[in-house]
Amino acid sequence: MKRYLLFLLFFSATLVASPAIQLIKKENNDSNKTLLVIGGIHGNEPGGYFAAAILAMHYKITSKNLWIVPNLNSESIIQNKRGIHGDMNRKFAHIDKHDKDKPYVEAIKKVILDPKVSLVLNLHDGHGFYRSSYKGSIFNPNAWGQTCVIDQCSLDQNQSFGNLNDIALQVRDNVNKKLLAKHHQFNVKNTKTKYIDEQMQLSLTYFAVTHNKPAFAIETSKSLSSLSQKVFYQLLAIEEYMKIMGIKYKRDFSLNESELSKIINNYGSLEINDNILIQLSNIKKTLSFVPIKSNNNDFHFSHPLGKIKRTKGEFLVFIGNKLITTLKPQFFKMDHNCKESFELLIDGQQKSTKKASTFFVMNNFKVLKEKKYRVNIIGFSSKKGGDESGVTISLKDMHKHYSIDKDAKIYRVEFYKEDNFCSMLMVQFK
Repeated sequence: MKRYLLFLLFFSATLVASPAIQLIKKENNDSNKTLLVIGGIHGNEPGGYFAAAILAMHYKITSKNLWIVPNLNSESIIQNKRGIHGDMNRKFAHIDKHDKDKPYVEAIKKVILDPKVSLVLNLHDGHGFYRSSYKGSIFNPNAWGQTCVIDQCSLDQNQSFGNLNDIALQVRDNVNKKLLAKHHQFNVKNTKTKYIDEQMQLSLTYFAVTHNKPAFAIETSKSLSSLSQKVFYQLLAIEEYMKIMGIKYKRDFSLNESELSKIINNYGSLEINDNILIQLSNIKKTLSFVPIKSNNNDFHFSHPLGKIKRTKGEFLVFIGNKLITTLKPQFFKMDHNCKESFELLIDGQQKSTKKASTFFVMNNFKVLKEKKYRVNIIGFSSKKGGDESGVTISLKDMHKHYSIDKDAKIYRVEFYKEDNFCSMLMVQFK
């Protein structure tokens, strides 16, 4: 239940449990009209999945509904590969029962076919810049970048938003009013899947349209100069689709490259076992002697693209395809009867500080001595050794090598009960 509460806190949305995929729902009671946005079917196309994550974290939906699957192919994302088990977007017509992608494909099919889903967007980064006639090696009809992709002009049956070509043209025209550069222009690419493209007949969008679900792919160009540019165009296009559907929204940032770059590089936090909370932005590449369990650790991210990969006894921390830090563990038994807060003297004032939290210090701090507890302040060398409570400490007393951040301002304050680990606080010097 804790995981759901974390996502509720950060996203103001509902995280729906699934054995395979993460589905974030931002819903209102005024309509069953729902836009489904899917990111990360290809792990080496970060514009799509970072856009989906920002949509989850920074948009408030005020009418109708938005569902988001930010990282459909999460294992391929952390390896920055199109598909570690083959191309997941070629498995929607048929998939072998032993295929490792099968749980993900079957799960997203079920979501697509939900009666509430009114329109589907599949987010990609494609090569080059699509043009209807050949104008160079990256500007040509074989390119996919900067396109609204449709499988056919319209759906066969009566369906809201079934006029696929008209909708794609409207999105194209409105996006092209806000280009960052003239050659970034969007176009509509009709693959005419049923008659021409056998490979696309295996895709997610074609699965949707053959089940009378309006579906589009948004392809930003891999040739754009930055991830923030790709995300900019993804969000620009998504907002146009929301407007067409009558979905009203608010975002907590201005849609421009500079703001998006800041958001993309804000990696949020990682909570471990309910007793450690690490802020991931500006973190060092490696943290050593992290006190965790030898197995069955609980890792919870505030960022929807957060994922842990354990390898060679270490824990690699990813946000999308970005390796943020590596945790080198020191294994401890956990004490489950520890205090929920600890008493500290911070800049001369006594304060009760919750476990797994950060406290801020201008000049100095002291952890007040408590019976049965031992304190270890990582980066501070005590002359008395053992318990380091009851000692007044300032930034000059800390060894920079042991900070967790690149600016050498944040350090770990660990609490133990006998030989068992209790909790960790972070002290941040201003």
